[in-house]
Amino acid sequence: MPDGPRYDDDFYAWTQYQAEVLRTLRTRDNRFDREHLAEEIEDLGNSERDAVRSQVRRVLVHFLKLAYSPARDPRFDWMASIVDARAILEDKLSSSLRRDIETRMTRLYAVARNQAVIDLLKYGEQDAARLLPAECPYPIDQILAEDWYPVPPGETS
Repeated sequence: MPDGPRYDDDFYAWTQYQAEVLRTLRTRDNRFDREHLAEEIEDLGNSERDAVRSQVRRVLVHFLKLAYSPARDPRFDWMASIVDARAILEDKLSSSLRRDIETRMTRLYAVARNQAVIDLLKYGEQDAARLLPAECPYPIDQILAEDWYPVPPGETS
């Protein structure tokens, strides 16, 4: 794309491209703080990226608890948190951030799994914590799906 990504189409990609353009600009006016401005624009995009990653981790933590915890009372709270995270993802997820999530899914899942283990152990659910899969069993489409939730093994939806 000769003019780079469009602001309205992919904010994250736009911030990264604009930071690159700013760094390559040549100006004779030394009052223009090109490098710091480029860093700030880049950081805006990184904040969006980090927010998306955080919401994906939140969904994964609650997916694991829904699928493996024997507890019944908190299930609707977990589902409500997933609904909120998905709404945030719907607002923020762009094509470049989706690619980032797909690339980072192994690490995002590892962190989410660790959090789910701690949450389960906190309530004495050692058996559930031991059953959590080592690798992410949820494709990105399930994470983003508006009405999909995992069910405990042995139960039907």
